[in-house]
Amino acid sequence: MPADRLALYTTAYPAVLPFLAQWYASVRVQTDRDFDIWIGVDALSREEVLAALGAGEDDPAIATVLAPPGSSPARVRAHAIDRMVDAYDAIVFTDSDDLLHPGRVAAARAALEHYDVAACALRMVDAEARDLGMDFGPAEGEDAVEMLPRNNVFGLSNTAYRTEILRRCLPIPAENPLVDWLLATRAHGLGARMAFDATPLMSYRQHGENIARVLPPFSLAEVDAASRHVLRHYESLLDGPPRLRDAQRERIDAESRRVREFHLALAESAERRQRYIEALNALPPRCVWWWCVANPKLEDVWRS
Repeated sequence: MPADRLALYTTAYPAVLPFLAQWYASVRVQTDRDFDIWIGVDALSREEVLAALGAGEDDPAIATVLAPPGSSPARVRAHAIDRMVDAYDAIVFTDSDDLLHPGRVAAARAALEHYDVAACALRMVDAEARDLGMDFGPAEGEDAVEMLPRNNVFGLSNTAYRTEILRRCLPIPAENPLVDWLLATRAHGLGARMAFDATPLMSYRQHGENIARVLPPFSLAEVDAASRHVLRHYESLLDGPPRLRDAQRERIDAESRRVREFHLALAESAERRQRYIEALNALPPRCVWWWCVANPKLEDVWRS
């Protein structure tokens, strides 16, 4: 069934205001323009968002969903998703500090003819959108879906969901900061048809405000924060509906116990923390999310 009614979603908050105009410019040059723009808004007014976008009177209508004051990042996104899932056949997710390549929406629509969830590779760029010469995504021969218990490549910048499956992945727990990984894992557990396109259709901007840092060097504070995020993610999956398949639950539970052991091991020893960070930053970078946490190549470092 074609995804005829399409929403293009992003989130706006104070830290991304400098990037919104470039994001919007990349939206305006899509080869497929048959979509509605939705923006979840945190700690900004509609007027501030439209001004940062540079939207004019002749521009397409933009729906803004203002989150209640004090909302967590997960709740900001959930507040908007709850509004969209019953109004559209599909939602194309993007991050407002990233850039859409001209064919992103067209490729997402085409992929959703065959899949329930479709993701694409991202081209890595720096804060000024200068090419870093690397693509984000699984390594050659690596299965993007099978890696979900440990790492993630299905982000809220590079995925599109048919809403019939997305609706079944709700609700989103307010305390989980990793909404993208949560939704992808739940979709997989529900039997969704999922695909990853190795063609980069987004530029993924690396800057100081990224919650999920991909490229080294990593600091001790960044690895500690990443570990806490990952543990909260696992707790949300194991504690809440929808129910995971037994085999999936076993793998996630095993990963949760492994990351908890890692987190405690680093907390107990400053020497071990330092050795892990040095070894991590010496590894060739992996362009997937959360590879810095309990890296399996470094188990002899953090378990010793």
